[in-house]
Amino acid sequence: MMQQTSRDRWLASTDEALLADCEVDTYRASGPGGQKRNKTSSAVRLRHRPSGLMVIAEESRSQHENKAKALRRLRLAIAISIRIEPGENWKPPDVFQQYLTAGGRLEISLRNTAYPQVLAVVLDVVAASRGQVRDAAELLGLSTAQLTRFILRDGKALDAVNRCRASHGHRPITS
Repeated sequence: MMQQTSRDRWLASTDEALLADCEVDTYRASGPGGQKRNKTSSAVRLRHRPSGLMVIAEESRSQHENKAKALRRLRLAIAISIRIEPGENWKPPDVFQQYLTAGGRLEISLRNTAYPQVLAVVLDVVAASRGQVRDAAELLGLSTAQLTRFILRDGKALDAVNRCRASHGHRPITS
């Protein structure tokens, strides 16, 4: 578990601020793409110094596009890897509440820039609930079915939840 301010600050920061905390490497990616791919250093590797996390993006021939993809992946890696224990009298933060409908559904696109922040909240509560999705859903103000649907939409989120569940002796969630 880590201090809340650091992780949440990283997730909410601008691309420029997050990049300032990273070592950025560019290199030539191998694989398909023809001569252009072999002549330009378009692949991007980001090493986030404070967390030690590393991500790469090399699928585009544009270094600019790959840097944007790597930043997105870094935010998701931070959200998935770093847990914060919800304290006593914890309530879901505003960034989470913003995507909670009146009907008690969590509606946020995987492409939404706030998705990593929302995912981090969900994973924190699942971890604090020792992998019990029912207990986590109750803390988040969701039904168990709604929380399960949210988790199943993203393979990396599902993997993180299932690792947590396995560490507490629970069966994995399956689709």
